[in-house]
Amino acid sequence: MTVGKSDSVLTSNRWYEFDSRYSSLRIGGGLLYDWVTYIQDEESKEQISLTPKIQLRDFRILMSGKIKTKRFITWKLGIMYDASVSSWLARETGIMIGVPEVAGNVFIGRTKEGFSLNKVMTGYLGWTMERQMALDVIPILADGIKYMGFLPKQRIFWNAGAYVDWLTEKQSFATYEKQFAFRFGVLPVFSEESKSLLHIGVNYRYGIPDNKKIRVRSRPESNPSPYFIDTDVFPADHSNHLGWEVYFSSGGLMIGSEGYFTKFSAPEKGNPLFKGGEAVISYILTGESRPYSTVSGIYTAVKASKPVFNGGPGAIEFILRYSILNLNDAGISGGQFWRITPMINWYMSDFLRLELAYGYGILDRFGLKGTTQFFQSRVQISIL
Repeated sequence: MTVGKSDSVLTSNRWYEFDSRYSSLRIGGGLLYDWVTYIQDEESKEQISLTPKIQLRDFRILMSGKIKTKRFITWKLGIMYDASVSSWLARETGIMIGVPEVAGNVFIGRTKEGFSLNKVMTGYLGWTMERQMALDVIPILADGIKYMGFLPKQRIFWNAGAYVDWLTEKQSFATYEKQFAFRFGVLPVFSEESKSLLHIGVNYRYGIPDNKKIRVRSRPESNPSPYFIDTDVFPADHSNHLGWEVYFSSGGLMIGSEGYFTKFSAPEKGNPLFKGGEAVISYILTGESRPYSTVSGIYTAVKASKPVFNGGPGAIEFILRYSILNLNDAGISGGQFWRITPMINWYMSDFLRLELAYGYGILDRFGLKGTTQFFQSRVQISIL
């Protein structure tokens, strides 16, 4: 069959990839479905009421492509149904322009701010069900411009971005009207042949909250669960955020840690300082390694070398994580929660992942220290 130049055609054997005269097109999406139940001690029951839940976490539709110009230009569009707020939301959407003149790329549109390796990663690609609690202080998306760069010889990466909320203002995650974020790091060890990597980075962010008011809160790394720690709304002129990130990986082993400090200029509340972070160790039993992208300075998707649907075992990953967030300081009593999470990821194929997790956490709030045990599972279907 002869196809005219203006017609779209498959670019591969994959049904979701197409080509045309002006741009390629890749259609993707994802679905997360969660289950959680609990065991609480008496103090925990006094602090918060919990009930077992099975629910959709989110469903998203994604499109992306490469525009056929001499300069490297790609585009992406994403929409997501967020079950927690029963609403459709625009996700990462915009264009990426290659600027080799300054050793990098510029993204314009709705995107991650570029603060924290784990925050920048697509949530579907993370090693645990939810990101660590300390990152809930930072909005998930913002509208603006971000410059990302990498020097291969020096093995140095960076990104810097400036954002406003002119499109996101009415969405729940848009808690800042203006923000600036900067991330810088180095790869002292980086070998694709031996699959070894040492990643060291630092982060800084400055933000002006909407209407000079802010509320910081976090779920216990379980999306169906209610918020465990919560400052309620308090006046704040601006905030400064500082963080570090260190990751080492070799073959199927990954060890990492991130820590973050947020200082709010809130004289009425004593200018509180909130602290949190995580430490994680991961091992992929079946021999795969976690790929790394120097474009964004992040890890990417684990690919099963022998998928279940081809008669193999898939990829099996064991994880242990400790995380903490303290929202108690000065005139703020939002509570402190820490959690230890062992879990298993089973990557059955490139598009299907099953997750099982146990969590042991202690909430220090309302003058009580309550212990909660979490039993969680997730089904993840994705084409990214």
